Amino acid sequence: MTHSPRVDYLTDPSRYHHVKLRFDGAVATLSIDIDENAGIRPGYKLKLNSYDLGVDIELNDAVNRIRFEHPEVRTVIVTSAKDKVFCSGANIFMLGVSSHAWKVNFCKFTNETRNGLEDSSAHSGLKFLAAVNGSCAGGGYELALACDEIILVDDRSSAVSLPEVPLLGVLPGTGGLTRVTDKRHVRHDLADIFCTTNEGVRGQKAKDWRLVDDIARPADFARKVQERALELASQSDRPAGAKGVLLTPLERTIEADALRYKFVGVEIDRTRRTAKFVVKGPSGKQPDDVDAIVAAGAAWYPLQMARELEDAILSMRTNEPEIGVWLLRTEGDLAAAAALDKTLLAHREHWFVRETIGLLRRTFSRLDVSSRSLFALIEPGSCFAGTLLELALACDRAYQLALPDDAARAPKIAVSAANFELYPMATDQSRLARRFYEEAPALDAVRARIGDQLDGAAALALGLVTSAPDDIDWDDEVRIAVEERVAMSPDALTGMEANLRFNGVETMATRVFGRLTAWQNWIFQRPNAVGEKGALKVYGKGEKSAFDWNRV
Repeated sequence: MTHSPRVDYLTDPSRYHHVKLRFDGAVATLSIDIDENAGIRPGYKLKLNSYDLGVDIELNDAVNRIRFEHPEVRTVIVTSAKDKVFCSGANIFMLGVSSHAWKVNFCKFTNETRNGLEDSSAHSGLKFLAAVNGSCAGGGYELALACDEIILVDDRSSAVSLPEVPLLGVLPGTGGLTRVTDKRHVRHDLADIFCTTNEGVRGQKAKDWRLVDDIARPADFARKVQERALELASQSDRPAGAKGVLLTPLERTIEADALRYKFVGVEIDRTRRTAKFVVKGPSGKQPDDVDAIVAAGAAWYPLQMARELEDAILSMRTNEPEIGVWLLRTEGDLAAAAALDKTLLAHREHWFVRETIGLLRRTFSRLDVSSRSLFALIEPGSCFAGTLLELALACDRAYQLALPDDAARAPKIAVSAANFELYPMATDQSRLARRFYEEAPALDAVRARIGDQLDGAAALALGLVTSAPDDIDWDDEVRIAVEERVAMSPDALTGMEANLRFNGVETMATRVFGRLTAWQNWIFQRPNAVGEKGALKVYGKGEKSAFDWNRV
């Protein structure tokens, strides 16, 4: 499978093929009803509610619309609109005809989507209840695992399963192994049986093994699901009477070597295999009270910028795999960017501001797990302050131009309380805490300079940038750094960056992505999975897999 035609991550409910939304006060129902003939690529049918990237694009959009357009919703019931099948997971035939890069990036996006459910539960009071009303296998069970609770219909046939190891010769690609142990605390020997059994586990045994939270007979299933959904809703602080904010379509121009939005631009240099991301800061008078913020709606700067940046990241990741180095820049007024943080911090408990912070947090996290080298370039006219400073803190390196003889023109950066409080990584640490290994003296030194405009020398002294060359050395130092990076093995860089970026406390989320990067990435390339007689290739053909029996 090739990467042409380009994948578009922008959609809306009028274009959904696979997901249906229904709203009833505090409870929304997200029904999976996958159109088997509407795959994002030709060559397979999405039978038995199996999914591909197109399905998850809709799922991601649907959850975002619940977050912003329906603040009254406190619980989302995730269920199936099809009889006797909840979801059979990622479509196996899609995986069989896909390139390695496609499989890995597909798994990455599905992981981000499921982690996003847990992020909303932890930070926004939006709870998710999986109403498993039929067979639930592989990625279908991984979707259920990402929910706060799972109720399984006890109809003597419906089961939950992770059959990837025995059937396909690969691992569950969307956090299944990790959530079974870290989240559901399934005893490891029982988990071993579960993950090597084709038919799965049903009924009371599934509950006893902690694979689901509850079971219900078919006659009682709908009632029990509704009752539990309302109980979960009662624990939420999302506002019952608030009016939602419509996520209007983004204006975007796609060119052969560029993506252009209002606040975000991407320029691709194919010869150098680099892309320059430019994020424009806020300009003009910005709303600073909640009424004005809500009135601005989807056009409120931090929300629109976050949506644009998210789309740019996803588009570049999927459609431009050979562009290995992303150079991140900002443009705008430093003071205006810093003022934005004051507004975000002052109104962080308001539902709309909270959801906007959540989208920013998840978008910055997409940078963390992107298999691209990230360099920040802090030049005259930059506005790396507070929230926008997160872009630089997410980078593998940051270069800030020093102009000791021209203090007025010298680019500055500014730290705010937002950098300590609003945007935790998958490690549950701020990027500053990650940067300094939570060492108090270094963090205290930075905290003491909150609000100050820091030139290259000051930022370098605090450890906030990698290098601060002057204007004589700037061009050569940046050029050499980029040229060296581009010449290195992409495989080695992907592994190295993933290791170095997540240097702090291990969490369930970091293990999910770490295991995807290391284990699944490797297994996806092994002949036992993708050779001519590999399990993934012969699935559904009535042939027996031929394995290399050596343990490596």
